[in-house]
Amino acid sequence: MGGWVDIITSLQFMALLLCVNFVASIAEEREIYLVLMEGQPVAFHRRHPPREDGRRVVQPNSEVDKVHAEQLEDSHDQLLESTLETGSYNRLHSFKHIFNGFSVHTTPSQARKLKAAPGVKLIERDRGAKLMTTYTPKFLGLPEVWTQEGGDKNEGEGIVIGFVDTGINPLHPSFAYDPMKPFESNISHFSGACETGPRFPATSCNGKIVSARFFSAGAEAVATLNTSVDFLSPFDAVGHGSHVASTAAGNAVVPVVADGFFYGQASGMAPRARIAVYKAVYPTVGTLADVISAIDQATRDGVDILSLSVGPDEPPEDTLTFLNLFDIAMLFARRAGVFVVQAAGNHGPDPSTVLSYSPWAVGVAASGTDRSFPASLILGNGEKVGGVGLSGPTFGNGLFLYKLVLAKDAVKINGTFPRTPQYIEECQYPEALDPNAVQGSVVICTFSAGFFNQTSTLTAIIDTARTLGFMGFLLLANPTYGDYIAEPIPFPIPAIMIPSVADAKIISQYYEQQTNRDERGFVTKFCARAAIGDGRVASFKGEGPIVSRFSARGPDFIDTNKNPADVLKPDILAPGHQVWAAWSPISSLDPILKGYNFALLSGTSMAAPHIAGIAALIKQCNPLWTPSMIASAISTTATKYDSKGELIMAEGNNIGSLSPSTPFDFGAGLVSPTRAMDPGLVFFSGYDDYISFLCSLPNIDPVTIKACTGEFCNHSLSHPANLNLPSVTISALAGTRSVQRTVKNVGLRPETYLCSVLPPNGTMVSLYPSWFNIAPQGTQDLDIHINVTKAMNAFRFGEIVLTGSLNHIVRIPMSVLPISISL
Repeated sequence: MGGWVDIITSLQFMALLLCVNFVASIAEEREIYLVLMEGQPVAFHRRHPPREDGRRVVQPNSEVDKVHAEQLEDSHDQLLESTLETGSYNRLHSFKHIFNGFSVHTTPSQARKLKAAPGVKLIERDRGAKLMTTYTPKFLGLPEVWTQEGGDKNEGEGIVIGFVDTGINPLHPSFAYDPMKPFESNISHFSGACETGPRFPATSCNGKIVSARFFSAGAEAVATLNTSVDFLSPFDAVGHGSHVASTAAGNAVVPVVADGFFYGQASGMAPRARIAVYKAVYPTVGTLADVISAIDQATRDGVDILSLSVGPDEPPEDTLTFLNLFDIAMLFARRAGVFVVQAAGNHGPDPSTVLSYSPWAVGVAASGTDRSFPASLILGNGEKVGGVGLSGPTFGNGLFLYKLVLAKDAVKINGTFPRTPQYIEECQYPEALDPNAVQGSVVICTFSAGFFNQTSTLTAIIDTARTLGFMGFLLLANPTYGDYIAEPIPFPIPAIMIPSVADAKIISQYYEQQTNRDERGFVTKFCARAAIGDGRVASFKGEGPIVSRFSARGPDFIDTNKNPADVLKPDILAPGHQVWAAWSPISSLDPILKGYNFALLSGTSMAAPHIAGIAALIKQCNPLWTPSMIASAISTTATKYDSKGELIMAEGNNIGSLSPSTPFDFGAGLVSPTRAMDPGLVFFSGYDDYISFLCSLPNIDPVTIKACTGEFCNHSLSHPANLNLPSVTISALAGTRSVQRTVKNVGLRPETYLCSVLPPNGTMVSLYPSWFNIAPQGTQDLDIHINVTKAMNAFRFGEIVLTGSLNHIVRIPMSVLPISISL
């Protein structure tokens, strides 16, 4: 009997153990972790001193480099094998070129073991990667730049721009290779590869696209990919990557056609630049591990410019903003001589929403241009109501008026469907509406609960309209939910969005006046009439630019408490609102754009590639300039004035609200490519300066800097504001502070500069010297003394202007928070 008891007890124990393990496995879901290791990566091994332009060129076929890379990868595997339990992890990537580390898919408990392992400097949970989502070359004055450089056949020649994004549509004309216009430049500094796969044969790398790779280990680890859209190849099923690449480097003069309508011609900023593709974000998921692996590879391949319209969509959890692994990866790319451009983020207009933190990456804010696409609804009483929608007019182009029907008044009385807003008023389900009432009519669909909670779609309205034969439709604002934000969308049938409640009331009042009802409220006769005008014709009467509502704002911050940093962010403003560019017809994330080859999109994702392309033009013209010199040229020549000569305005939270912009909205201002080609003076800083900046951060532990960068704090700046940036930002000024800057004359002739200051309110600013002569390639130190004259409760703004005798004007934005007259 005792034996049976022992057996039962053992079985119970085993069952309990299994139960405990099962519960533990539920609690211990795997996540991706990014790990930084001790030891030099390939690019910064002692064999690779920097060139004059700061580039670290690695010979891809070097046996020494191959051996070093293999040793690093072996060390990663050995560490994992000796530290973690067998079967508890999967290594996803080895980072070997610009930093030494890896990504691993494992549990939090195993990650804690890894954090304590010898040789591990830093470990960080993967926060995921999101997308930061024609006419702009003319708006920015680029044809003049192209003329200076020999016409649009040469702009960007010899420069390779790398795009870490959703891939590329290789069949798009923006990326076609023209054998009648062969590339004449030597890109021997670049060595990529053409990785093939679904929808991406080897011929996709055609000379315009010089390299294409994809990174999917992270995506495959955290999600079950959908093979119908998550192609394991560089092909772009989303459209975002194609849009970004064509904005920066798409071919010149490509016709933009949507729904058979010609909208004009699209050109990239640098149409002759080459494109290197690094697909790291998929329709189903994006991981930081794949993005960082792509950055590492792009730098190894030798890209000149790196365009990042993807990245974490939230600040780091438990580290300084400058020291998260994404920003460290950008630091090391910059150390290798790559100019890094980053979308500032789309969480504006609230303060400190910027997602570009570090001074070594150029954070780009978004604006509109002076172009819009006005649409109109013509009512039977002759009144015109403005709206939004890229659609053709109803038949007759406004000459013929059609029955106007409110969807709610056309609902089947005896229908068995739910009486929810989606069925009753949002036109989401054709079975809810009486075909006799809506066929051949202009139907009013109302913005209601479904659109407010983002479960209803315009695509569903279009399907309903096609099924039931609407003449057209309008999506009317609802007073219950207020005004809504409408962006121009190509509609295959006549359609218009009316996002303003005030305009919606005009339409509703007219409709009710013209509609006969019985005592129960049911319509007995529809007498209201309307027509939809053409919404596809561009208007150029608006102000430009205006900082877009969604564009993330400064001030920059140092931690999750949003303590402000002594760095100006965003850095620069570029067009990012309603930008036409290449698209993927699959359009896996935007069904309404399915089948289109071009899309009109908005986002800082669209602004960043403008700067990437302009940087390529500057690099082509000045091949020995370092990334910081290019960034300086873009910044100091920017303008803070719009097309009418007034201060650039910024959109607020409320639709239609505008206020004067500050540097926390637009950085240095709107990019001016023509002036950036010849800035006169530049500010310069390098990797060692960035380390000194990090070491000077308040309350920073040098051990942390050593862990994150591998560098000792031997030469800290006296204050973080002394980093030699083309701006001055002081987040808490008490009493007096002196800030130093150094400029270099990149012109071909000596020049005399006069210095003037517009001090921020609450301060007095003195600049020494007040004027100076500077020889070609000469440098000049500037001492800026700032005294608080009145304490303020918010940042105040000013600028330093250096005016040259050869017509160069160098603007240095100032952002200061004066907190106390005395220390």
